[in-house]
Amino acid sequence: VQLQASGGGLVQAGGSLRLSCAASGRTVSSYYMGWFRQAPGKEREFVAAVNWSGGSTYYANSVKGRFTISRDNAKNTVYLQMNSLKPEDTAVYYCAADPYNDPFDRYDYWGQGTLVTVSS
Repeated sequence: VQLQASGGGLVQAGGSLRLSCAASGRTVSSYYMGWFRQAPGKEREFVAAVNWSGGSTYYANSVKGRFTISRDNAKNTVYLQMNSLKPEDTAVYYCAADPYNDPFDRYDYWGQGTLVTVSS
């Protein structure tokens, strides 16, 4: 499975961005899909995950109510809609695929990351 993340960029605090992650090489329609982020000097952290159908979603407390994860299995793509962005959301965002149905761990496949920078 190859994952290609896109949609990052520079945005002012309070603004919005939508990240996309397109999968290729194999359908990921039965996989959990997740987004993680890594800020400069910090460890990578979980942001959000969605189950295979899109019916169950999981969020880090820091983004709950501001970010929305969704997926389109017909397009083999997962999205992360980010609203009310804060400077502390600045990070490289990675998408990942988990064939083991664990929303928080056991992600075997990772994309290359897309940089999100939120200015104050």
